[in-house]
Amino acid sequence: MSDPTFQEIASLFPGTWDRNYVAAKLRTDPLYTALAEQLQNSPLPLLDLGCGLGLLGFFLRSRGIEVPIHGLDYDERKIKSAHLASESSASTGLTFSQHDARTGLPDHLGNVSILDILQFFTPAEQDTLLTLSAARVAPGAKLIIRSGLRDDSLRFRITVAGDLLAKAMFWMKAAPIHYPGADDFHRILSPFGHVEITTLWGRTPFNNHLIVLQRPDRA
Repeated sequence: MSDPTFQEIASLFPGTWDRNYVAAKLRTDPLYTALAEQLQNSPLPLLDLGCGLGLLGFFLRSRGIEVPIHGLDYDERKIKSAHLASESSASTGLTFSQHDARTGLPDHLGNVSILDILQFFTPAEQDTLLTLSAARVAPGAKLIIRSGLRDDSLRFRITVAGDLLAKAMFWMKAAPIHYPGADDFHRILSPFGHVEITTLWGRTPFNNHLIVLQRPDRA
């Protein structure tokens, strides 16, 4: 996608900080293209956990993906910004709500995404959230997660430092608690279907990985 498209999405958001953040994020982070590729052939609704500014929803619309998308995030300021961007957009079927995933999840049956939030949960909370999310994935649909993985790499140390910096700058409301490892995802999600983990570094220094649970079709 071209820079004019990035700027068009960024222009939806109020405030210089959010607009610059969105434009830079789209230029450097492979997350959104990866999600669009994973979801492009599915007609099912998407529950977007940790939606932040709602950027994923607006990006998917720019790629012609028109399914209903409901974004949830703990940060009320970001949800307000997502609402304002939605009002500036011609897109329909995008909804956003402030929600603490530690209190449970709403009813849903379709695809689910969890993006860059698991490190803010305890191991027990991660187990619960992943299980609840997988249970909301329809047959033939996907749970798509982006997470930094706990390992011995320099990338992992940079990931931790980046999250601590985001907390210090008040972009994130909490400091990281625990980073899951690859074995955690296989242990929790494999009972629901096939789990695949691939690197998703892009032009970033972080230890980001894409974890995809594919639920089998109905027999």
